[in-house]
Amino acid sequence: MARINVLLPQWGMGMSEGTIIKWLKAVGDPVAEDEPLAEIEAEKTTEVIESPAAGTLIDILHQSGAVVPVRTPVAIIQKA
Repeated sequence: MARINVLLPQWGMGMSEGTIIKWLKAVGDPVAEDEPLAEIEAEKTTEVIESPAAGTLIDILHQSGAVVPVRTPVAIIQKA
């Protein structure tokens, strides 16, 4: 089974990092493609990271409150 890294996207040209506000899913939860996984604060706005694939959330790499550079893996999904 394939493992998919969930990356922190770059929503704006000047965005270099984001703060994880809260996780909407927990390790072990099933997720659908495009389902919201976490709320991120970036450039004074709140965005949502969506799942890139359907499967199971098997690892959260950065907890709430963490400041993460763009394109950094924040979670791992085991593809269904």
